[in-house]
Amino acid sequence: MYRRFISTIAAASIALTALGSTSAFAGERERANALAAILGVAVVGALIHQNRKKDKRHVEVQRPAPSYAPPKHKQPVYKTPKHVKPTHKVPVYQQPKPRPLPQRVNRKLLPQQCFRTYQTRKGRVAMFAEGCLRRNFTAARHLPNQCQYVFRTPEGNRRGYEARCLRDQGYRLARG
Repeated sequence: MYRRFISTIAAASIALTALGSTSAFAGERERANALAAILGVAVVGALIHQNRKKDKRHVEVQRPAPSYAPPKHKQPVYKTPKHVKPTHKVPVYQQPKPRPLPQRVNRKLLPQQCFRTYQTRKGRVAMFAEGCLRRNFTAARHLPNQCQYVFRTPEGNRRGYEARCLRDQGYRLARG
């Protein structure tokens, strides 16, 4: 809409400037030539406008309405119900299995089978064997390094973690 309006105003301004630019002493012949030129430009513009209007025509495509088939349902098959004779069994009470501890609590419980006591020259030492912890405790690599010791016993050197140091760090012995 705005394009048509602007093109009309532009054509009118061109026509008026062409008429106004002719000198006052110009003859009738020149004036007729100018009007013919303006009329020719207007006709060419109208033809271009009509041609573009044809290109913008809206084409409607009619499609047939979709047809839907009715739903196909299988016929129900009727069977005689089977009668099952009830059995009267006395329910047996079963002890519920304990739920596993959450991961945050389980991380601080050390396995009981890894707890060992050894006799050294300085007395008895309670410790957790390092190899046993690696096999049975998933968070063994996260144990504090300050609790790791090598103990000399009559059977040879033993590597492990001192129980008292681990207890001070928040680790506990798993019971059960």
